[in-house]
Amino acid sequence: MKSELVKTGLTKAPHRALLKATGLTDEEIAKPFIGVVNSFNEIVPGHIGLREISDAVKRGIIAEGGTPLEFPAIAVCDGISMNHEGMKYSLVSREVVCDSIEIMAKAHSLDGLVLIPSCDKVVPGMLMAAARINIPSVVISGGPMLAGRFNNKNADITTVFEAVGKVANNTMDYKQLHCLEESACPTCGSCSGMFTANSMNCMTEALGMALNGNASIPAVYADRKRLAKAAGMAIMKALKKNLKPKDIMNEKAFNNALTVDMALGCSSNTVLHLTAIAHEAGIKINLDKINEISARTPNLCKLSPAGDSYMEDLNNAGGVKAVMNELNKAGLIDGSALCVACSEIANTFIEKADDKVIRDFDKPYSKDGGIKVLKGNLAPAGAVIKKSALDEKVKEFDGIAKVYESEDEAVEAILSGKVKAGDAVVIRYEGPKGGPGMREMLTPTSALSGMGLDKEVCLLTDGRFSGGTRGFCIGHISPEAYEGGMIGLIKNGDRIKVDLIKATIEVELSDEEYKRRKESFVPLKKAVTGYLSKYVRLVSSAAEGAICS
Repeated sequence: MKSELVKTGLTKAPHRALLKATGLTDEEIAKPFIGVVNSFNEIVPGHIGLREISDAVKRGIIAEGGTPLEFPAIAVCDGISMNHEGMKYSLVSREVVCDSIEIMAKAHSLDGLVLIPSCDKVVPGMLMAAARINIPSVVISGGPMLAGRFNNKNADITTVFEAVGKVANNTMDYKQLHCLEESACPTCGSCSGMFTANSMNCMTEALGMALNGNASIPAVYADRKRLAKAAGMAIMKALKKNLKPKDIMNEKAFNNALTVDMALGCSSNTVLHLTAIAHEAGIKINLDKINEISARTPNLCKLSPAGDSYMEDLNNAGGVKAVMNELNKAGLIDGSALCVACSEIANTFIEKADDKVIRDFDKPYSKDGGIKVLKGNLAPAGAVIKKSALDEKVKEFDGIAKVYESEDEAVEAILSGKVKAGDAVVIRYEGPKGGPGMREMLTPTSALSGMGLDKEVCLLTDGRFSGGTRGFCIGHISPEAYEGGMIGLIKNGDRIKVDLIKATIEVELSDEEYKRRKESFVPLKKAVTGYLSKYVRLVSSAAEGAICS
């Protein structure tokens, strides 16, 4: 056991004394030390219920002969941090989560980890840490919230964001908006649609790092607590077999996860996060590979915001493993990949129970996946669109640029009616370095949807979008404006063309004009302090997963 370094032998008498100061007995000290990383806090709805999850995990560990040692991780709510400077800290928090777990696990020589995330950046941050530390690890999330109800229809947090546009457009009043606020998020848990949090929990299960049902069992179900106990038991079995994260998260696992990603129509943020997790596992994922997998993977599910189904519906239909089973029938999944259940992942597949929520592999919504990578002179290193959340009839865009130097400027323009059908709204200096922090922009995209412009306006940015975004929204444009990318050279009135069939994104600009603009270009640099100043110096391009090294 790694923990022998802090508890065995003559020279470790002081260490044992300190451990006993926490209340541990000799018997508990002799057992394996399992770190229980609990991202509970009283701010984030996805994390408010994690004390119960942690308690259940610890009971499972004790039942199988381990000693659980709980410590915290931070968690940012993307919804609450949205549309103000707080969003600059969202993606940044992923690295803090990862680094802090490494510090705690290494400093105290832990034998294994049970990682308890729920929301957006905590899930990938914990998976990155698991790969980096590479000791036996199991993930158990807090689970999704149930969908809300408003005007006899299902509702979620994106319904509220879009309602802001409706109020601005005078198609909803403030009384109705207040009623919606009261009903859209009825329980704790990660927001109920296929947004980034639930997308990443699906990826965790597809990678093999979580037990069956981890992605989809609602936060308020008793099944969630039972799964948490099972996760506590599973870490002890993984420890006995010395099954490590890098044994599980290999190339086969990432290919499986990307395939499931395309079938489910997950958040475009999965491109950032899977790339970063793979980096920690010593595996290279490039954007071309993502397009290759997307091209051969049918889109089988349309959960909110792309459709009317929610995570609870996916759970009732069989969850992630039912989706994987359907993909396996088409020969698109490698069932020999390992999982934390200490077996090949094919042994965990189940038949789907609902043909509407999970379509047959040969009757998909589309023959290719939910995410597409675009390239061209506007994004030579790549850009990302969640095409499953776009009207399937929309295949291209040809419009005139309206350029804004920040999300805040763009939101003001949209809500004041300055953005019209046919506009290509360019939001720049929101990339990893230029933001800094690569803000997620659900506010402008939802405003456009609420105003009925989501099919007629293209929004392009070097920042990123929420998993709740729908419409013609292209993010992760690389290189970003801060680093001299073409997006930094665009001017009002430039013509922008996007072709989803050809996977191209172009701005009409002559070589001579490009050269003139490039020679005179001076990037906008925002005054930043504290952690953000460190982040600017360390962070890579979005095309590389916005990793810090």
